[in-house]
Amino acid sequence: MNPDDLLRALTRLARARTPQELFGHYPAADPTYDPAYDPADDDTGAADGHVYRLGAEIARGDLATLYAAERAGTDPVLLKVPRDPADSDLIDREAVALRQLVADGDERFRPYAPTLVESFRHYDTATGAHRQINAIARLEGFHSLAEVRAAYPDGLDPRDVAWMWRRLLVALGFAHRAMVVHGAVLPEHVLIHPEQHGLVLVDWCYSVPGCYAGVDPSRLVPAMIDRYAAWYPEEVPGRRPASPATDIHMATLCMAHLLPDEVPRPLGRFIRGCTLADQRSRPYDAWGLLAELDEILETLYGPRRFRPFRFPQDLPQDFPQDFPQDAALKENPHG
Repeated sequence: MNPDDLLRALTRLARARTPQELFGHYPAADPTYDPAYDPADDDTGAADGHVYRLGAEIARGDLATLYAAERAGTDPVLLKVPRDPADSDLIDREAVALRQLVADGDERFRPYAPTLVESFRHYDTATGAHRQINAIARLEGFHSLAEVRAAYPDGLDPRDVAWMWRRLLVALGFAHRAMVVHGAVLPEHVLIHPEQHGLVLVDWCYSVPGCYAGVDPSRLVPAMIDRYAAWYPEEVPGRRPASPATDIHMATLCMAHLLPDEVPRPLGRFIRGCTLADQRSRPYDAWGLLAELDEILETLYGPRRFRPFRFPQDLPQDFPQDFPQDAALKENPHG
């Protein structure tokens, strides 16, 4: 067994309350295991007896599929369903991280992360497989940074990237103060609302929540997304503990990816300083980095002003939901 598999097994063992919960994670213990599981048109029951009616597939991520879902008497949600039951530990890790952000984070910045409605185990009577499923509040009008890059292949004006960059640093500052490292700050996991200048950092399945220390003291990012292998700082593939500097490295690459080839020298130096190979040499305080970025932007472009950002209307909106506005977002428009 390789070290990654051993770490997952020990984590499951520590959390399991029954033999079914332990062995239900493993395909080998389930002779009817079906990796092509598709719950469409199925009713999915939550642990407390609530029943969700599944709708259309909204998005397909690396390990899970998002479905529109409804439950009597509540607002519509998204159900995040792992395609492989063995990935249920990562779905659970996301639930732990989102709960920790609520419990230990500054409530003014909660809109920068998804809202977890509930997390529950689902037993598929057809295959006998157990899956952990997260119900997440729905969003509307958001686009991923991957979509933004596709819409503007020659890059954006740095003044347009500025508000996204600032918001992303706020999201990281919020998470890191709550002792949570995201672990996969990648273009597909950063959603922006063009009109409202909103940002939500999604997919916390690869996170390193501080409250995991009792079960998983390694502080390792639990998995990597292969197609983004080059985006990870060296501590992640090197299986060394992650830190806030890990997120800052990846977030900086996300922003650099949106810029044109030629950028002002101060921004270029800022990018290089945030993406140094040795994480001990990188910045680790997102709030302090935000202040530094603001100084650079003011030197280059003058006082900050709201700058409308328009997204091509012919691209599909993959995440239907309302962006929650609060005082912290309204009082500090990014431009």
